[in-house]
Amino acid sequence: MTSPEGSEPTADIASPGTSTATGPGRVLVAVYAVLALAATARSAVQITRDLEAAPVAYLLSAVAAVVYVVATVALARGRRTAAWAAVGFEAVGVLAVGALSVAAPDLFPDDTVWSGFGAGYGYVPLVLPLLGLVWLARTRGRTPDAWRTPLG
Repeated sequence: MTSPEGSEPTADIASPGTSTATGPGRVLVAVYAVLALAATARSAVQITRDLEAAPVAYLLSAVAAVVYVVATVALARGRRTAAWAAVGFEAVGVLAVGALSVAAPDLFPDDTVWSGFGAGYGYVPLVLPLLGLVWLARTRGRTPDAWRTPLG
């Protein structure tokens, strides 16, 4: 794929056939946006009010908020490289923080967005990156021509 001028490749921007924000991708973007808003609000309140009580937990919530904002924007705008990075980081983060919060709960005197694998958010933080990674893989390289049968 080339830019409109025809000079530079623009592999990071999805073509109409590979858009991450069409069809079910719209729902994915909407869920990411809601989670971004919730995580941002939660971490902002925690950090401004009680940072000394649980700095690691509250700063991890802020990191999660940034990851959700980046994932939302990247998926909505078809920035596949940024989306892969954000959603992949989210998957690793929720698994690592989730496992640590269960195995060593004393490390987290208060919950983060990813504590208990996202239990405080109905496990959406655990399921969402899996759906995001599947969606990114599924929309990779799809073009309208690829949907046609060999006969026609």
